[in-house]
Amino acid sequence: MNATDQPDENLASVLHAMEQARDADLFLTPEVTNCVSLSRSHQDHFLEPGPNNTFVTAVQEKARSLGLWVLLGSIALKTSDRDGRFANRSLLISDTGRVVQWYDKIHMFDVTLSDGEAYRESSGYRPGNRAVCVETPMGALGMTICYDLRFPHLFRTLAQAGAQIISVPSAFAVPTGQAHWHSLLKARAIETGCFVVAPAQTGTHSGSGRKTFGHSLVVSPWGDIILDAGTAPGIYTVDINLDDVNSARDRVPSLACDMPFKLTTERLD
Repeated sequence: MNATDQPDENLASVLHAMEQARDADLFLTPEVTNCVSLSRSHQDHFLEPGPNNTFVTAVQEKARSLGLWVLLGSIALKTSDRDGRFANRSLLISDTGRVVQWYDKIHMFDVTLSDGEAYRESSGYRPGNRAVCVETPMGALGMTICYDLRFPHLFRTLAQAGAQIISVPSAFAVPTGQAHWHSLLKARAIETGCFVVAPAQTGTHSGSGRKTFGHSLVVSPWGDIILDAGTAPGIYTVDINLDDVNSARDRVPSLACDMPFKLTTERLD
């Protein structure tokens, strides 16, 4: 997706895409589907709180009318926090239009990249504090968002809780995407024996000028990339077989092999 900073434009794009993907079992969108913006004042003007959010309710109604499960990868929401920070929230919507679970991004993207490109996500968004794994007709889904990708313990926790699929909706920066995106997603799939599904923002985003890496990926539990969408916006489909989860975990049963250990930092001499 190449979302703009205008929620109405992005909503129209999502609803149209849902129509085109109506035969799918699960339809997924990237991080900040509703608004890609680096301006807090712009976000404060356009974003809405969670209850009765017009973006969400429109997607719920479309999901119900199409009988389509939807992972609204994430949307930016206003909160009641005193400091005015937003939530970066992933929403799982059933084929009856009901929000069956939600997840707020835990790990904030506070980095300065080598070319001077800097992000301080925690200045505008407050982090979540709960991991989420939920049963769906497609399998058990663990929910993460973008920068969470760099924290393997979260993915391991989700897999040990029963996740067979882990979603990583993202708006990855270009320099880090070029360096690490494919490698990290493959590693998380291999470590967990899960399908990792990562719908991504791509290109230069109108209104903000932000650039994102693209390359929506689906990675098998054995670490094979079975879909790479490249950099063109569009709808991409893939078939998965959950038997591959059990096969990978039978071959490398590392999720069941945790051992206690102590950390030593002292020298022997």
